Amino acid sequence: MGIFGIVCSLFGCSSQPDKYRSVDVEEFSTLIADTGVVRLDVRTSEEYAEGHIVGAINIDVMGSDFEQKAMAVLPMDRTIAVYCRSGRRSKSAAGILSDKGYHVVELDSGYMGWTKAGK
Repeated sequence: MGIFGIVCSLFGCSSQPDKYRSVDVEEFSTLIADTGVVRLDVRTSEEYAEGHIVGAINIDVMGSDFEQKAMAVLPMDRTIAVYCRSGRRSKSAAGILSDKGYHVVELDSGYMGWTKAGK
């Protein structure tokens, strides 16, 4: 192990910085109060129809055309606030979007956490 590896193991360095931020319900709520932030629900259309955060765009991350639809609809110059049901799919979507150059913030606990918090 080289010097860099030893230093990193001692101080918790990572070779790649986080691509997106995961936040709790309160921080997500504050973030999306800004009308310049795009709200993105990455659940299925059926899940979206059962309830969603007001003003959210729905693009299913599990769809084979997710990346294509996202690139066509989402503006690159605005923050994308992404969520799903529990937080798993939104982390996947956040990674994809971050790799494409988007600034992404992800709701860690998903829509379930949002509703549990009374939002």
